[in-house]
Amino acid sequence: MAESTIQMQPLAGWDKPELDLSKAEWQSSSRGRGDVQIAFVEGFIAMRNSGRPESPSLIFTPAEWGAFVSGAREGEFDLT
Repeated sequence: MAESTIQMQPLAGWDKPELDLSKAEWQSSSRGRGDVQIAFVEGFIAMRNSGRPESPSLIFTPAEWGAFVSGAREGEFDLT
């Protein structure tokens, strides 16, 4: 696989640390059918695509994670 030549720069106002996810204990959904995995690392929640674990992970604070989960439960992200 070819290496990407794109340099990714942090967003302005990005206040989350660079987390070492190499030893994270990734968890799938309780049913094992999800396309994402999460890990709890240094007080943050990381989420990644289980089909492409080498791709970038999303990093949430506990408050952001709570808002995301609440929105998902309420159907905020349903596309149908």
